[in-house]
Amino acid sequence: MTVIARALVIGGGIGGLVAARALRQQGIAVDLIEREPRWTVYGVGIIQPNNALRALDRIGLAQQCLDHGGPFDGWRIHDAQGNVLIDPPGDNSAAPHLPPNNGITRPKLHEILIQGAKEVGTDIRLGTIATALHDDGDGVDATFSDGEVRRYDLVLGYDGLFSETRRMLFGDTYKPRFNGQGVWRYNFERPADMDTGKVFFGPDTKIGLVPMSPALMYMFVVTAEADSRWYDGPTAAEEMRSRLKGYGGPIERLSQLITDPAGVVYRPMLTLLVDDPWHKGRILIAGDAAHSTTPHLAQGAAMAIEDAVLLGELLGGDGSLDAAMSAFMRRRFDRVKYVVDTCDQLAAWELEEWRGIDNPDADQGGLLHRATHALMADY
Repeated sequence: MTVIARALVIGGGIGGLVAARALRQQGIAVDLIEREPRWTVYGVGIIQPNNALRALDRIGLAQQCLDHGGPFDGWRIHDAQGNVLIDPPGDNSAAPHLPPNNGITRPKLHEILIQGAKEVGTDIRLGTIATALHDDGDGVDATFSDGEVRRYDLVLGYDGLFSETRRMLFGDTYKPRFNGQGVWRYNFERPADMDTGKVFFGPDTKIGLVPMSPALMYMFVVTAEADSRWYDGPTAAEEMRSRLKGYGGPIERLSQLITDPAGVVYRPMLTLLVDDPWHKGRILIAGDAAHSTTPHLAQGAAMAIEDAVLLGELLGGDGSLDAAMSAFMRRRFDRVKYVVDTCDQLAAWELEEWRGIDNPDADQGGLLHRATHALMADY
């Protein structure tokens, strides 16, 4: 018998959709609500490291991601002119039968996750929010924006960095923090000879090229930014190109192809960690609502996916809800805190280097290697 019989998932992003599938596979009835009236996701890519693929494999979705993505081994490191500095192997010790990394377009990943939630019987309602959640100890009465009220054994808030569910639980105690960096992304055709991911280090920026399919790749550009404004509109392509100055070789050639402002996706880097227990009574937050990290380890979505898969395993077992929630926090908090703290440190060292500060303690390569290996451990 499962710990709970019926759950509400708030949020139709990566974590929410994975949670819906994971819970349904355990026999738990799941409703999922998404505030947007139609599925919307921006059209660049996402990196799935081996530990994320391991979690997706546990719910039967890893192979679909590989079939529609761009599996690759590791990250070939270059200087700003395109000269190879080091070609370290990737790490797939979390799931040796799967590749170290997979790149995939966000629209394709979302398509896989939506179908994955639907095919196991998730009741999905778009254009719907929870206007009130009343937890009486025995269950939660959720009032929806259409006036309907439904009762659940557990409510899961997977509603992202600006989570309304988090605000319901903790007020304004936790707010995203800007770390001084931003990331720009743009899609390109993938060269026929591209056999792995690539990173280029310039004097004050970092650029990556990520395979997403046999025919497609995307560029990410990590930059120092003065504030947390979002760049979009007609000048976005020009703004992105301006941040590629000083690069030669393949990056200089690609920069000339950044012409469509609508194709540029820019996000300021925001970070957040809820260090209280992520649940109160029968309401729990997870994924970006509880812990949002910068992309320095490519682990943001991976952590949300791991949250969701573990929740399914714990709630599908025996015992009490309190015991399941305690086990969840015990097995998740230190791991995600490690990711958040490590990314914060990597960002701080990068910003120091770009400002010309010589920090003898800085060890970006060593920390990145150690963290990648550490996150291959089970949880």
